[in-house]
Amino acid sequence: MSRLEEYALVGDMHTAALVGRDGSVDWLCLPRFDGGACFAALLGTPDNGCWRIGVPGARVRRRYRPGTLILETTFETDEGRATLVDFMPPRANDERSDLVRLVQGEAGHVTFEVDLALRFVYGQVVPWVRRRDFGLTAVAGPDALEIRTPLAMTGRDFRHRATFTVGAGERMPFVLSWHPSHRSPPRPLDPWRSLESTERWWQRWSGRCAYDGPDREAVSSSLTVLKALTYSPTGGIVAAPTTSLPECLGGVRNWDYRFCWLRDATFTLYALLISGYTEEACAWREWLLRAVAGEPSQLQMIYGLAGERLLPEIELPWLLGYEGSTPVRIGNAAHTQYQLDVYGEVMDCFHVAVRSGIDPSNDAWAVQRAVLDFLESGWRRPDEGLWEVRGRRREFTHSKVMAWVAFDRAVKAVERFGCEGDAERWRRVRAEIHADVCASAYDADRQTFVQSYGSQDLDAALLMIPMVGFLPPSDRRVAGTVAAIQQHLVRDGFVQRYSPREDLDGLPPGEGAFLACTFWLADNLVMLGQTEEARRIFDRLLGIRNDVGLLSEEYDPAAGRLLGNYPQAFSHVALVNTAHNLAAGSTGPAQRRAESSGARR
Repeated sequence: MSRLEEYALVGDMHTAALVGRDGSVDWLCLPRFDGGACFAALLGTPDNGCWRIGVPGARVRRRYRPGTLILETTFETDEGRATLVDFMPPRANDERSDLVRLVQGEAGHVTFEVDLALRFVYGQVVPWVRRRDFGLTAVAGPDALEIRTPLAMTGRDFRHRATFTVGAGERMPFVLSWHPSHRSPPRPLDPWRSLESTERWWQRWSGRCAYDGPDREAVSSSLTVLKALTYSPTGGIVAAPTTSLPECLGGVRNWDYRFCWLRDATFTLYALLISGYTEEACAWREWLLRAVAGEPSQLQMIYGLAGERLLPEIELPWLLGYEGSTPVRIGNAAHTQYQLDVYGEVMDCFHVAVRSGIDPSNDAWAVQRAVLDFLESGWRRPDEGLWEVRGRRREFTHSKVMAWVAFDRAVKAVERFGCEGDAERWRRVRAEIHADVCASAYDADRQTFVQSYGSQDLDAALLMIPMVGFLPPSDRRVAGTVAAIQQHLVRDGFVQRYSPREDLDGLPPGEGAFLACTFWLADNLVMLGQTEEARRIFDRLLGIRNDVGLLSEEYDPAAGRLLGNYPQAFSHVALVNTAHNLAAGSTGPAQRRAESSGARR
């Protein structure tokens, strides 16, 4: 099983594939991010589906073509050099999806091996494969695939294999096309013209990046990942294209992240807006409005790509799990949890949109007012918190702070934007929440806020306190909290979310450091004026990206490897925002978000 660092991403804004350094596609869900995988070797074995085009024993180097998501993997041997080009052309609907793989000889002669195992339903179903003049077709239930290539492959034991040699200037194309099995196959794709048009598309998109600071390559790369994880028909952004990649190798903290989380909303909006991608920011705002519309008490913290609410969690026992980490899950039971913080996140996202010049929406304000009506009593309820604990509900400090954010942004909507509402009543609730948090969540002896009321635990989510404007960075309680987190939650330079244990989150302990939280620490240090230390943390984070710039959700400093679902949108969003904070200082997104509040207590 390859380490996560060995995988690169290609995608078409509907779904995405992971391609290993050995040239093996070990993960691809069709036709959407949340569809059934036809290549699932990532979570099992090659017999669960994979497609390798590679050169055993070759020296390998990889890159994305500048400004694109077109992957080039160059294989070099003593006899020659050749490059495998992988990409997925952007598409407009769910009627087809194409994965294009092109081999181009560059010097001497190089012999490639092809190993193709087509499976459906996450590696469980072997399709009916037939040989055609153009290659192969495969059908099982609702899914159909075509593999178009001039290379003849030999079928045996439900796999197809071949070898071929390319010399300098010679080429070998492969095109995999999915379509609904009840419809006619799509028109054949010209792979070489598609390569040219896909490169132009991505270069036009990346050329819009407005960031021009010292970390432009890292920012542009992360924004490309964010675009690749956007489901273009709706504007929803998936947390990751994978499921069940473990937070601890061999453990059970394995979740499906192929959905859209509200907790990411405001950070994502800032990352897009400050980087010049207003169109994408508007699409994300509109997705959010459609998803949360309805009865506020039924607000979820996670939705499907189009705003679907039912995301039942089931286990797939036929998959062995990544490095034996079981169970493998699809769906996510966290969608049934009560998470108070998402109400504040929704309010803040709409506030930032208007503040940033996105046309205000009467529908959005109506939804916001309904949220406030519910939250006037709802903020007192314990919840599962930002980290979706599966233990008992608690009065999490971060959740209360985000409830405060909801009322603070409502007051600002009236004061600054002329929205209609009872600002005086909302001010009273805002003040009540603020006083409650300061009285119940601050440990004066240890000079730090704590994870939940009555707790002794720390939580990296407390780093949000100055970033949302609940308290200014100059407040001694903020400095004390940051210092406590540095002392107790930082391991080998990386921040853990909290100290996991079964009585807290209902799961066995053990997970990596959470990368977004480490970026948040850097953001806090920028706000505290400790820019040099923030820079060191940021450079450390840049240093753990893989060779094509990708980050996962977590990192194991001891083993020196990425953990969790991959690549992770939230990690890349945090990278973009921290780069802007370091470059802009007092005008960066952290300070701007904090200044959007009215509290300076």
